[in-house]
Order: sequence, then structure tokens, then C-alpha cells
Amino acid sequence: MGSYGMLARRAVETETPIMVEIQKLLRGVKGAVSLAQGVVYWQPPKQALDKVRDLVWEPSISRYGADEGIPELREALIKKLHQENKLTRSSVMVTAGANQAFVNIVLTLCDAGDSVVMFAPYYFNAYMSFQMTGVTSILVGPGDPKTLYPDADWLERTLRETKPTPKLVTVVNPGNPSGTYIPEPLLKRISDICRHAGCWLVVDNTYEYFMYDGLKHSCIEGDHIVNIFSFSKAYGMMGWRVGYIAYPSDVDGFGAQLLKVQDNIPICASIISQRLALHSLEAGTEWVTDQVKDLVKNRSLLLDALSPLGEGAVKGGEGAIYLWAKLPEKYLEDFEVVRWLAHRHEVVVIPGSACGCPGHVRVSFGGLREDACRFASERLRKGLEELVRDGMVS
Repeated sequence: MGSYGMLARRAVETETPIMVEIQKLLRGVKGAVSLAQGVVYWQPPKQALDKVRDLVWEPSISRYGADEGIPELREALIKKLHQENKLTRSSVMVTAGANQAFVNIVLTLCDAGDSVVMFAPYYFNAYMSFQMTGVTSILVGPGDPKTLYPDADWLERTLRETKPTPKLVTVVNPGNPSGTYIPEPLLKRISDICRHAGCWLVVDNTYEYFMYDGLKHSCIEGDHIVNIFSFSKAYGMMGWRVGYIAYPSDVDGFGAQLLKVQDNIPICASIISQRLALHSLEAGTEWVTDQVKDLVKNRSLLLDALSPLGEGAVKGGEGAIYLWAKLPEKYLEDFEVVRWLAHRHEVVVIPGSACGCPGHVRVSFGGLREDACRFASERLRKGLEELVRDGMVS
């Protein structure tokens, strides 16, 4: 048999995207409501949408732009990084969303066969990015049983004892799938451990504006640190696909290697999307925080819906748009519970096994307005009450 029938192992052995499976499940259950996908219910600022509507006939919109992003947007992002994130020694590349930013970084920093470090519960797309680029030695560290904070002691020991030293460590802050915020002192300790070991630290800050209960997001900077940001959630730009990388300016050759990857994947992020991102920035962070404030009620509704699982079963939710819940002990096959909730109670969540933690579920409180979220939470609570009381009744 010739090679035409053979598919790449790195693709075949990469896990199936959980959202593809969830979308298939949703299509098969008429009337099901989703608490699954990590989205927000709002659209970009109206004034920004109005401006890009008028740009459709501008010739530059239909042409290629600079690989690293249009100059006006990059200038605005560097200013934003200085003022908001206190990152003063970072350069910027605009990407087609934060997921593409992560793939760019993995292709730039990692070789096939390298080892890398994540913490459970981990972001499923980041795990897949490693798999499909040939990084098959993925060391998954534990989170604190009470807080889900990454275990820095485990990290220090693992980086010291693993030879060769893992190429990079990655965290999402605040977390996807957990919604857990990593406090600044712990983030700095993780950074110091990585720097001392000689490995990269990649921090995904997609949910930087999604902080609750008076908590404040913070970033860290260094020649071993790469930060990722996104417009998708904050500005409701999921379908427009704009993210960006803040990488250390002083690391010789980093930008040049990123450009090679960028030029061979999107060439550049969509020009009209970049224009929308630029005009969305003009609306200011206050616009974003006004939207985020309305999610507090959604979070409360879903905390109540998850309460049948018992005290201590629900964690996270200090940031991002997620709650992380442990199912009763006998339900390690969490996807079966997810299917049962969908078919019997017409509500859909994400199985924790997709994030390295069987027997859990991820619930998103960002995608529905309050009334719709209340409706979904009532379904979820009813389903979990029945699960705990009677099991998965047919």
C-alpha cells in the first residue's frame, strides 16, 4: 500500500476537539441549552462595529497586511500593555485568536520530542496543540485539592529531576477550565522556578478582565516569559478571531522565528478584524468591565444549580467564566453524565476528562443573558438532584 492511505500520527494521536463532540451532542438534542462553550453573550462595542461597517469598501481591507499586525493596532496594544499590564519590555504580534497565538509559540519554542508542563485541570486546546506538533511528553502537574492553584513544590521538583529539562511550563490565569485565579505571589514563584531551571513560562491571560469579588489581575514579565491575550471574550469578538502575543523584546531572534510561523499559518490576522479590535480598544476597559459585572448574577445562579453535588464539590469561579465541579465518586465516566444531562434534562456542560480530570464537569456562565441562564440553571439543578438521588435514570 502506498503512503496515500496513511495519515500523520501526530494528527491521528491528537485528541478529538471536545467542542466538536459537544456541538454534535447539541445538534442531536432538540431544545438543549448550552453551558458548555467558553463564550460571552455580548457583541463588540456598537461604535466599533459601526466604524468597521464603513470600512468594507476600503481597498486595504482586502489585501494582506503586515504579518505581525497592522501598525496602528500594535502601537495601541503596546500602550495598553504598558499602562494596564505593566509590561514594558515586550513586543507584540497579532494573531488569529489566542489559540493560534499558542500554536505559534509552541512551534517557535518546542521541538518534537521535547517535554512540557501543564497543570490539571488543563485547557484542552493547549494540550492538543502540544500533541499535534509532536510534543508527546506532556507532564501534567496537580492543583491544590482545595484551591486548584498549581502545585509549585511539584513544579520545582519536576523541573529539577526531569532530564533534559522541560522546554516550557504553561498556565492560564484566571483559569480555563476552572476559573481559578493564580495570586501574584504564586505566579512570581512559578516564574522564578522556571527561570532558575532554564525553561520558558507561557501565561494565557485571555480572561484578564474577568475578575470577581474585588480580585485584581496581574501580569509578570521576563526574558523567559511569553504572555498571551485575546479580544474574543472581553470584547465579544469570538468569531472575528483576534489575539496577540507579548514576547520578550530582548531575546535575540524570537520575533524573527515567530514571523516564520505566522507567515505560514495565517500570514496575518484578518485586516477588518484587526480594525474592529483597534476600535474596540477605543471603547476602553470600562466598557468591558461593565459587561463582566453582569456575569456575577449568572455565576450565583449556577453555584446554586451545582449545590446538589454537596459541600466542597464546586471550585473556581474567582475569575474567567467557569465553575469546576466534582461529580459523585462513582461517575468517573463523566461524558456519560454529560450525555445523560443533555438527553434527559436538555442542558449541556463539558466533561472534566477533556481537561485531564475524569469525574468532573466544567460549567460556563458567560454565554447566556440572565433570564436564559436562570432557565438553564434550573434544568441543571434538577438534573443533578436526580443524579445524586436516583442515578442516571433512563
